[in-house]
Amino acid sequence: MGLFGRRGVVPFRSAGELDAMAEAGAVVGRALVAVREASAPGVSTLELDEIAETVIREAGAVPSFKGYHGFPGSICSSVNDVVVHGIPSKTVVLADGDLVSIDCGAILDGWHGDSAWTYGVGSVATADEELSEATRLSLEAGIAAMIEGARLTDISHAIEQGTRAASKKFGRHFGIVAGYGGHGIGREMHLEPFLANEGEPGRGPRLAIGSTLAIEPMLTLGTEETSILDDDWTVVTDDGSRAAHWEHTVAVTADGPRILTQRPV
Repeated sequence: MGLFGRRGVVPFRSAGELDAMAEAGAVVGRALVAVREASAPGVSTLELDEIAETVIREAGAVPSFKGYHGFPGSICSSVNDVVVHGIPSKTVVLADGDLVSIDCGAILDGWHGDSAWTYGVGSVATADEELSEATRLSLEAGIAAMIEGARLTDISHAIEQGTRAASKKFGRHFGIVAGYGGHGIGREMHLEPFLANEGEPGRGPRLAIGSTLAIEPMLTLGTEETSILDDDWTVVTDDGSRAAHWEHTVAVTADGPRILTQRPV
C-alpha cells in the first residue's frame, strides 16, 4: 500500500488477516509468560531465550527476532539500565531486585506478532515497580487512542499524556526515551509509519478499520538520553537509571482497539 497506505491511511488488514495476526500474537504471549515464570535469581538471559524459542517453535511459528539484521536471540532481554535490544547471554544472570524487560516476536503463517513487558525479579524497589506500572499505563493510554479516524500522532500524544499522568500519580519524573517508538506491523515486523511516544496530536496518516500498529512506550527513572553499546544492539540509559518497556500489537476495529498479542492468564 506504499508508505502510508491508501490516501494517507495507516495500512490496514481484513478481519480474517487480523485473526491470523492474533494467532501469531498469542504465540508471543505464551512465550512471554513462560519466560516470566522461569525468571528467578541465578537464571541467565540465555536460558530465558531458549525457553522462548522452544515455545515459539513448538507452536509451529518462527522467532522473528532471530537473525533479524544479525540479531542472535529469539528475545531481547534488557536488564536494569538496558532500555531495549539486550542480547541474551549466559553471562547475564538475573539477581534479586533486577528489573527485566523482555521483548518477543513470532511469525506464524507469514504474520507477525510483537510484544514486550517489564517485571521485577524477587523483591524490587518501589521506584522500579512504579516505573514499570507507569510504562504499562502509558501503553494503555496509547491503545485507547487506536480508534477509526484518529491521526497517528493522536496515539503519540495519548502515550505522552499517560506518562505525565503517571508522573503525577506516583510523584516522580519518568523520562520518555528519545528517538525510539512503535511501528507498523503485518507481514513484516517493522513497517512504516514510525510511532513516536510523545508529540502534538492531529498529525500524520489516519487510522482506518483494520489499521495495525505496535505501540511501545519506553520510560526511565532519569534521563531521556541513551547510547548503543559496542555490540551495536544494546541500548542503555546515559545516566545508568533503570528503564522499562511495554508493547502490544494493536488493531483498530469497529468495536474499539483490539490487542493482537494477548497473554494467557
